[in-house]
Amino acid sequence: METIKKTVQGFILLDIDNAALNNLGKDATTTHENAVAVKKLVKDGKTYPYISGQAWRYWWRETLALDYNWQLSPVVREKKVAYTSADPIKYPDDDLFGYMRAQKGTDGGTLTRISPLKNSALIAVAPTRPVNEWSVMARMEGDPVPYEKQVYGCIMKGMFSIDLDETGTYYTQNRSGFHNINGDLIKKALESGSEKIDDPIVRGKDGQPLPRYRLPYDVRLGRVQDVLNALFTLAGGAKRTTNFADVTPKLIVLALQKGGNHPFSHLAVAEGAAATFSLDALQDVLQDYSDNFLSKIYVGRRTGFMDQLQKPLQEFAQGNENVKAGSIGETISAFLKEALKSGIPE
Repeated sequence: METIKKTVQGFILLDIDNAALNNLGKDATTTHENAVAVKKLVKDGKTYPYISGQAWRYWWRETLALDYNWQLSPVVREKKVAYTSADPIKYPDDDLFGYMRAQKGTDGGTLTRISPLKNSALIAVAPTRPVNEWSVMARMEGDPVPYEKQVYGCIMKGMFSIDLDETGTYYTQNRSGFHNINGDLIKKALESGSEKIDDPIVRGKDGQPLPRYRLPYDVRLGRVQDVLNALFTLAGGAKRTTNFADVTPKLIVLALQKGGNHPFSHLAVAEGAAATFSLDALQDVLQDYSDNFLSKIYVGRRTGFMDQLQKPLQEFAQGNENVKAGSIGETISAFLKEALKSGIPE
C-alpha cells in the first residue's frame, strides 16, 4: 500500500481596503465606552492587523454551504459545551474540518477527528496602523449616539493545507484525534460504499494492521474540489454593512506535495510599508523542495492587483517548466484538472 502522504499546499494574498474584518471587542486603549478594536498583533515593535484562523474557517464553511450546497453538520449546545454531529460520512464539513464530540461510554466514547484542512491566520504582510473611525446613530430624536471603530487597509497573507490521505478516511484507534467513528458510523460508512483498508503504520496488540474506512474516490475528490473552488467565491468579514470588503484571493499559489511541511510561508515580503510577492523566494522554494513536489506550482493573479508582477511572472513561468501562471480562475481550474486527481488515493 502507498504510504507517501500527499497534501495540497496553498498560499493566498488578500487586498483589503478600509475594512474591519475580524474585531477583538471593546478597545481597552481608550476611555470611550462605544469603541471597538480590530484584532492585531505586534512583532518587532510593529503592528499587523490579522484575521483569526477560526474566522477564515467560518467564511469557508458558509461559502461551501451557500455556493456548493454542502449540508453542514448541525451544532448542539449543552450548557458550556457545543459540538457537531461528528458524522463525516453524511456531513462533508465534519470530514474536512474535523470535530470533537464527547459521548458516554455506552454510546461509543468520545469521537475526535483531526482536520484534514488546516489553515493559518490571515495576517498583514507589511506593518499597518488601524485608523479610528467615528460614527453616530442619529435616526431618532435627541442627541446622536457616537461610537468608534477601527478600520485598516493592507495586503494580507495566509496559508492552508489539505491532507489528501486523511480526507474521507476514518480511524477507529482509541486515542485523541484518531477515534473518528464508532460502531454505528462504521456500519454507515460501509453502507455508503466505503472500503475497509489496513492502516499503513499502526498495528494492534496482535501485530495486525488496524483498520481504516475510506469513502469512494469520487466522493473524496468532489469534497476537495469544492473546498478549493470555494476560495474563488469566498465571502465574509465583520462590518460589511458600511465597510464591505472583497475577501477572495487576489493571488494564489497551489501545489501537490509529499508530506505536510508548508513551503510557501515567505513568498510575500514587506518592502518598507508596502507588500510584494517575491519571485526570488519562489525560486528558492523550487530549488530546496524540488524532490517534494508532485505537481507543477500553479500561480494565479487577479489583473489590477500587483500588476508590476505581470511581465516578470510570465517570464518566470515561461523559463521554468515546473511553474504555471494564469488568472485566479484559470489557476484553480488547472490545478484541479491536472494535479489534484493524482493526489487522491485510489
